[in-house]
Amino acid sequence: MEQTEKKISHPLLKLNYKRTFLIGFAFFGILLLWQVYDSWCPTILTELFARNIFGLAGGEALDDQLSLEVQYLVGIMMAIDNLAALILLPIFGSLSDKTHTKIGKRMPFILVGTLIAALAFPFIPLFFHFLPDSIGGLIGVIIMMLVVIIAMMMYRSPAVSLMPDLTPKPLRSKANGIINIMGYFGGACATFMGFGFVLSDYVRNPDSWCYQNIWAIELPFLIASVLMIISAFVLFFKVKENRLAEELRPELEEGERLAALEEKVEDDKPMPKSNKIMLILILIAEVCWFMADNAVNTFFSLYVQYYLNCSTSSSSILTVLGGVFSVIGFWFGGVLADKIGRKWTISMGLFLYIVGAVMMCFAWPTQNAEGVYQLPWILYVVFIVKGFGIALVNTCSFPMVVEFSSAKKVGRFTSYYYAASMGAQALTSIALGGLLYATRSYSTLPIYATVFMVIAFTIFLFVKNIKSKVVKTKRGLEALDTD
Repeated sequence: MEQTEKKISHPLLKLNYKRTFLIGFAFFGILLLWQVYDSWCPTILTELFARNIFGLAGGEALDDQLSLEVQYLVGIMMAIDNLAALILLPIFGSLSDKTHTKIGKRMPFILVGTLIAALAFPFIPLFFHFLPDSIGGLIGVIIMMLVVIIAMMMYRSPAVSLMPDLTPKPLRSKANGIINIMGYFGGACATFMGFGFVLSDYVRNPDSWCYQNIWAIELPFLIASVLMIISAFVLFFKVKENRLAEELRPELEEGERLAALEEKVEDDKPMPKSNKIMLILILIAEVCWFMADNAVNTFFSLYVQYYLNCSTSSSSILTVLGGVFSVIGFWFGGVLADKIGRKWTISMGLFLYIVGAVMMCFAWPTQNAEGVYQLPWILYVVFIVKGFGIALVNTCSFPMVVEFSSAKKVGRFTSYYYAASMGAQALTSIALGGLLYATRSYSTLPIYATVFMVIAFTIFLFVKNIKSKVVKTKRGLEALDTD
């Protein structure tokens, strides 16, 4: 049965947009690095496996058959990275809950994780550039990827936990929309770098300016590392974790009272059965929708390159388009959740993504009048629809998970959410890599995404829709108050 609590207004609960945007610098750094990682590392691994395992010469193009065989190995390697994250996320999330320092409980993990990741990240292309035809180059790339993954897991749960740490529960959907907008700004920075540094030209086009040019492949990684460090320092100097936690204590306590839950959360008691069932359903559905979306994100550049026969820069154009509509969706999702509840906002987003994935099934290699391959027009519509849809999902799904947490366990429940997403990425790399190998065609990518999104949508229909009580938000100049 759907449950809706009586709507009331409480003067204590006011979302401070300036503070929320500043907290969003944590997510800016995460998605910035992750976008470069997902866009470049699969292709780097593809080339290294092709050269060192299958004996392909440098600059020689992969044929369709060989690329699909290599992708199975790439899928396994990407999965190993994420399986490590699946173990480490809960560890670092729980550790940060129990940490108490002069700079806060999250900030030490954010600063150390940022430094390690930023130092290791630029070494990935260096190993590829200087040792492309050596097994040592392949091993070096894999080791650096693992170091980055471990450092990002140290960083990720504590960084994302800052938002629920400093935001009352009824305000978290709107706040999470803002956090995600900041993250997409980071992803956009990485995507725009893809226009100037085309990886497909680097690895296979001897006539291009960037063929075997170290800066063509090093600069995106280096810039990502520098911007990530800057974002961490902005967070450190502008968000005083301990002081804010103390100042916001009355608001946070009131947020607990107004939470969208069937039964109240208490630190010293086991989670109530009804809450536990809802949490499990949400996490299972989350695994399914991340299996679909991560499959598209991770393998789309290869889909464009080897199935549609287009340059990898073409995928950057679509990523920007999807990002623009995701930003719109993040803002709209927070408002919509206040009116119809988080469940139906997420359900609407999943349905839109299904529509986009089905449309993608009808995208085929397309040539213009001159015989040059170009992106099918339908993909532009696909990225608009799915970008807006996944934004609605992401705006509300994380707040739904941490809604079940007390103030003392935010890091642990944050790690549940991200462990589910990273576990899905590990599973989808293996599953889709095997499917591509078995079918010998990248055309199965949108079918795979459609199936898992339909499963997620079906599971989510069983989640109860409990709306938070209506609260006020700061508007105009009031929203820009300093802390």
